[in-house]
Amino acid sequence: MKTILTLSSCLFALASVARADATVRFIEGAPKDRFEISSDSECLNGPLTVSINLEGSAGGLIFDTTSKGAGVEVFHPFEMTAGTALMNQAPTVIDGDTALSLRLSELSKRQVVAFTLDVDDASGAREITVSGAEIAGARVKVDSAEGSQSAVFDATAQARVDDSSCNV
Repeated sequence: MKTILTLSSCLFALASVARADATVRFIEGAPKDRFEISSDSECLNGPLTVSINLEGSAGGLIFDTTSKGAGVEVFHPFEMTAGTALMNQAPTVIDGDTALSLRLSELSKRQVVAFTLDVDDASGAREITVSGAEIAGARVKVDSAEGSQSAVFDATAQARVDDSSCNV
């Protein structure tokens, strides 16, 4: 009986790890890198702010938005590619910045907000090509009426933000 309880506890723990209220993915591309923000729950239905902070990333990453600045070779400014109607205000991203925030009206289940932007490695290792391992350590924060939750990008270039107070 004890083994069954332990097994069911493990399965419950795995199920809760698999669910996230928001998932942010970084997808390396040339010349445009892509960030995708998606919702896996019904808990992000009010105004919210999604912030991405590259400080602490393994590659010392920066946003490269102009030809003259901190980035290397190729550059690309911030450009929305999905979910534009959900964005209240486009962020101002200056060349060499390490953080940006998106103010969204909502992020309902299965909705996706995506944007492109060039991200460079400022540590001098690979510079214009950023791997998932290089974004590891960067942070995502979601502020909503329910509170503030954050997560760290892992080596697969994903950050899963879970609001444990959400029961949906």
